[in-house]
Amino acid sequence: MLRFNPMARLLAVLCLAVAAASPAQEPSARQQLERFTAGLETLHAQFDQQVISTDGTVQDSSSGEVWLSRPQRFRWAYGGDFPELVVADGSHIWIYDEALEQVTVRDQSLDAPDSPLALLTDPGRLEEQFEVREAGEASDLQLLELRSLDRESQFERILLGLRADRLELMVMEDAFGLRTELRFRDLRRNPQLDESLFRFQPPPGVDLIGDVPEGSRGP
Repeated sequence: MLRFNPMARLLAVLCLAVAAASPAQEPSARQQLERFTAGLETLHAQFDQQVISTDGTVQDSSSGEVWLSRPQRFRWAYGGDFPELVVADGSHIWIYDEALEQVTVRDQSLDAPDSPLALLTDPGRLEEQFEVREAGEASDLQLLELRSLDRESQFERILLGLRADRLELMVMEDAFGLRTELRFRDLRRNPQLDESLFRFQPPPGVDLIGDVPEGSRGP
């Protein structure tokens, strides 16, 4: 006959009590980033952006949309009083300032490693470009801090804020302490995107500056 052991029962109750009192550990920011980017081919989101000076003054606020297509194509469309469009077609980055009627062109091979969106295309190579560390929690977001290993990088420090395996915040700080905050909303993973989103044709009459591909200036 099996004998009941009261001590075993007491230990079992104590173990259950400890388990109930200990909340499940929140996945780290790095784990959430890896889950978010796993299988990510395309992305579409709305965003709100603020540029904040070292004294905390908001220098600029804007909103817009972003599209991403792996491996190297993206499109940022800024609205507001000073609309701007940034298109990366895989070989060049086009920056169109409507107010100035000016398009600046850069060779993407020189720019891609420093682009914040490049973080989403190949997160497995983060350590090649950044010193990576967990930065705790803020506003229910798990934070991942990235410090550039390149002294000539445009951004010295980048913070990624993740919740429930989704990217919600990106903060970029330059060498002068100027901070750009991007908050994403209505984010969709792997939507069907039109290829024309990642092509740019300079409007007639605009000034073209920089590494302009041959044949882009028109007749």
